[in-house]
Amino acid sequence: MNKDTIKGKWKQASGSLKANWGKLTDDDLQEIDGNLEKFQGKMQEKYGMAKEDAKKEFENITS
Repeated sequence: MNKDTIKGKWKQASGSLKANWGKLTDDDLQEIDGNLEKFQGKMQEKYGMAKEDAKKEFENITS
């Protein structure tokens, strides 16, 4: 999947992300903007989630 597709899906998924992961703010979601590494970092920072777990969550969101 290319970056443009992921970014498009990211915008669609942002609402669901906020519902499921309430510690993520609008600013966080804008900063992440479909970038896996940024997503992993935010999930580690806000939830103490392992990188691999965050990657799986990201893949679920963008697939």
